[in-house]
Amino acid sequence: MESVKIVQDYYDEDVEREWERLERHPFEFALTCRFLDRYLHPGDRVLDIGGGPGRYSLHLAQRGCQVTLLDLSSGNTAFAAQKAREQGLSLSVVTGDAREASRLVEGTFDHVLLMGPLYHLTEKADREQCLREALSLLREGGTLSMSFINLPSGLIYALREEPEQLLWQKPDDLRYLQNLREGEDYQGQAFTWAYFTQPESIRSFMEEFPLEILHFFGQEGIAAHNEDRLLEKPRQVQEAVLDLCEALCEKEAYWSWAEHLMVIARKLGGKL
Repeated sequence: MESVKIVQDYYDEDVEREWERLERHPFEFALTCRFLDRYLHPGDRVLDIGGGPGRYSLHLAQRGCQVTLLDLSSGNTAFAAQKAREQGLSLSVVTGDAREASRLVEGTFDHVLLMGPLYHLTEKADREQCLREALSLLREGGTLSMSFINLPSGLIYALREEPEQLLWQKPDDLRYLQNLREGEDYQGQAFTWAYFTQPESIRSFMEEFPLEILHFFGQEGIAAHNEDRLLEKPRQVQEAVLDLCEALCEKEAYWSWAEHLMVIARKLGGKL
């Protein structure tokens, strides 16, 4: 419970920081939306579990989807509701824990987004409970979109933003670097309490559930390393980079270039 409170406080303390994150990192948002938009259509019922201040929820509401946002942070849900009102959009918001989603939200949905909880819940049993809850609210044949923090993401961030971090001797930093060297998942303190994982761990986790993987890709494509320089370029250049990201992001050879990994899967029949 303590780790959940750490995450809740992190988002409650500065909602604007998370809202602006996808403005600072627009390739992640644009590429993810390209994939989501293939499956989510006007009139579809969407549940955005761990949707933060509502970037994706609002995008989908603009497309005519019926969206419910569930988030642990009351600051996030209040912010998302205010943004929806400002934009004249219909958005239902619920504050609560992803591990209790079926108790907090009624009905079934055509699509469920799980873009946050699976990398803030550091215990496997909690991630399993979270995914079971999400699937219990998803209709058979519906799609589930899940985000994970890629193990190399901490290194990508340090090399891009603050290489001096490699000289730090903090226990969590040293443990992360050791896990990176040994190819082991990391769970613990980072930007907040978080779980950093790898493709093989994700595949193993997914095998426990009745899901058919449709897409597995790096959400930043190949843009994360040089994003600041790319954002200085004309829009036409940025679009060309985004097109290349879309072409390459499902190739496993390029997944280590991305800070986040996403799986889009279809729910099959079977026991949860």
